Amino acid sequence: MNVGSGKALFLDRDGTLIFDKDYLADPAEIDLVPGVANALRRARTLGYQFFLFTNQSGIGRGYHTLADAEAVNVRMEEMLGLPAPLFTGICIAPEIPSQPSRYRKPSPRLILESITRFSLDPQKCWMVGDRESDMNAGLSAGICSAVVGTGKYTVSEWRSRTKPGVPVFADLAEFVATLDWVCQQLATCHSAVVYLIRHMPKPAEVNAQTSRSQILSQVLKCRP
Repeated sequence: MNVGSGKALFLDRDGTLIFDKDYLADPAEIDLVPGVANALRRARTLGYQFFLFTNQSGIGRGYHTLADAEAVNVRMEEMLGLPAPLFTGICIAPEIPSQPSRYRKPSPRLILESITRFSLDPQKCWMVGDRESDMNAGLSAGICSAVVGTGKYTVSEWRSRTKPGVPVFADLAEFVATLDWVCQQLATCHSAVVYLIRHMPKPAEVNAQTSRSQILSQVLKCRP
């Protein structure tokens, strides 16, 4: 991984990396979303750092403790089987929605602080998650946002919920495959803009909701 590349993925946990089980506190109940480990491995080879950004209101509600949430994170990393440390930074927001919070998504504070602290390039950063709060945190921070259909909403349910320019993917693996494809084309094509306009997959090949122009605007803005 090229830490100096300025590239980063801010990743939601429940519904994105692992299946969402309400107020998960037992590491034994973790169920990885298929393809996540390989997707993260590939993204790392493309030069991306990872930041885990997760709302855990179960702590604020008294259902479990911060130590429980951290134990789930540790076990998740073990199950992913990638070289440690996997995450450059981890943020667990324990508040419930009605409580004052500095970091609970959709607050962009963690993203903005990480951009400054780790000299990240906002145009090369993505927030990826399964909820509106994930999408809005990324947009409010001025980075790219993408959503996946492995959590709160399916791909079809996202159609009426996304904001302009936010692509929808079946899962994290499909999202990273798009990053990989763009990297390959930008590395091999003399005129990347012309190539992308002519050869960007049709919307149905990426998802049924996002238009070619929306994806194009994002990959050009967030190109490697």
